[in-house]
Amino acid sequence: MIYIFDLDDTLYDERQYVESGLRAVAAYVEKKWGVERQSGFKELITLLDKNGRGRIFNDYLANHGIAVNKNNVRACVSAYRLHQPTLTMPSDHLALLENLPKPLYLVTDGNKVVQGKKVDALNIAHYFKRVFITHRFGVKHAKPSTYCFEKIKQAEQCQWHDMVYIGDNPAKDFVNLNKLGMPTVRVLTGVHSEVNAKPNFDAKYTIQSLDQLPELAL
Repeated sequence: MIYIFDLDDTLYDERQYVESGLRAVAAYVEKKWGVERQSGFKELITLLDKNGRGRIFNDYLANHGIAVNKNNVRACVSAYRLHQPTLTMPSDHLALLENLPKPLYLVTDGNKVVQGKKVDALNIAHYFKRVFITHRFGVKHAKPSTYCFEKIKQAEQCQWHDMVYIGDNPAKDFVNLNKLGMPTVRVLTGVHSEVNAKPNFDAKYTIQSLDQLPELAL
């Protein structure tokens, strides 16, 4: 069996990255406009927990009388995306990657610079035969597209049932792979852990944590 992993909220807790990015934004705003970074970071966390990420920088700037225009918001977004994150992987997840039969692959959506920095910060690229950041191939090839999985299938000269994808988001991670007969595993971790999947969108298998992956009869 060829194991293919998602990244965010599957292998590590993405909240780490979000908080790391918000610290970078708070530091940028302090340097640019003089808003104290520690209190600013706490305020950004409060905004995140209250309203999500959609308008967080707009609201933060507005709260401090800073012009909410494209340039200022984009500057905050750049500070967030281009910062060098500090991330840690659970030791048992590292042990799993070490002990699973090879090859392993990683398929992750998101901004290609951001996702690359996450992989570097976690120091996990060496576990994988190849890391697929779907946006490098164009946004249209992000999940639920099977484009990157097809590339793995071609490289390994295997069948769909010879591969398994482990992810966390039932909105996009599994639906098209299920149709192809590829085994799929949902880990109930992260922001999607309590989401009820739409019909046919959930994974074939569900586990509470990655520790349970070797126990599955795949």
